[in-house]
Amino acid sequence: MKTIQMTIDDDLLFQVDAAVDELGTSRSAFIREALSAALKMVKLRQMERKHAAGYARVPVQPGEFDAWTNEQAWGDT
Repeated sequence: MKTIQMTIDDDLLFQVDAAVDELGTSRSAFIREALSAALKMVKLRQMERKHAAGYARVPVQPGEFDAWTNEQAWGDT
């Protein structure tokens, strides 16, 4: 594990410290978890863009998924 130095706005630090106190954790652990969550969101957005690009290249054709209509269970019965 590496030690880093970072700059943070006073208000954001105040909010982080409040959350740390409430959760009973440390700043470092809280920030590590926040960065990990942010990186997961970045990966999710990348996958969503890739997915959208695929459908832009090869759009769904009318009737393409009609065979599955009767297989769907919406829980309304």
